[in-house]
Amino acid sequence: MANKATEYLQKVGTFFIATTEGDQPRVRPFGAVGEFDGKTYICLNNTKKVFAQLVANPKIEIVGQYEGGNWVRIWAKAVRDDRNEAREKMLELNEGLRGMYKADDGIYEVFYLDDAHGKAESFAGSIEEF
Repeated sequence: MANKATEYLQKVGTFFIATTEGDQPRVRPFGAVGEFDGKTYICLNNTKKVFAQLVANPKIEIVGQYEGGNWVRIWAKAVRDDRNEAREKMLELNEGLRGMYKADDGIYEVFYLDDAHGKAESFAGSIEEF
């Protein structure tokens, strides 16, 4: 069974990750998520600014909306995983990325969410904390 962070991110489909660049917040959409070794993973291209932002400050916040207008917020530290098997697993779990990346292409990166915790919420109040 998937952990709660993975479960909710798969439920929302497109989610938004907030990073920082100096004192400026940056938010961008993501969609690829998976679970490996019991941890929630995201992936990205190391030529993008988001990669440099995560290396400089790995603290992130994620938000996404799912069924019935409910939303989830997740706080975590994004930790780079340089293992080829982690990159391969994410490509296996996210088939749409296979045409763009290879596990050993030098630009494809995976990060897991360390100490991921969050809240599923609605306008009526908190649904679940994890």
